[in-house]
Amino acid sequence: MIIVAAQLTFSDEPSRDHAVKTSAPVQLATRENEPGCLAYCFAADPCDPLSIQVYELWNDSNALVAHFDHPNYHDMLAVMSDAGVLESCNRAYLTESNEPVYGPDFEKKTAFFNDLSD
Repeated sequence: MIIVAAQLTFSDEPSRDHAVKTSAPVQLATRENEPGCLAYCFAADPCDPLSIQVYELWNDSNALVAHFDHPNYHDMLAVMSDAGVLESCNRAYLTESNEPVYGPDFEKKTAFFNDLSD
């Protein structure tokens, strides 16, 4: 599984909000129409009026690479370009290991990934 995380910075809050609003149809189309897309969210940061936080979850590398050739990707680039993205800090993470954040009864865990050796 691959996680994409990013922060997009805009010149002002109206531009940021316009990008969130106009990208919603593209976000939905990506979720619904692209094989291997498990999550695709560009959301306004509630603490920073100039930022969008990006979260994407893809089944595998092939799905993410295919996304870059899909019309949805090009539509999203156009939306963000028109809205005036000033900066993008982005990373892709390969998840070789994962586990639930909470226990089966939503109890807090006291450790994570105990089965991994250093």
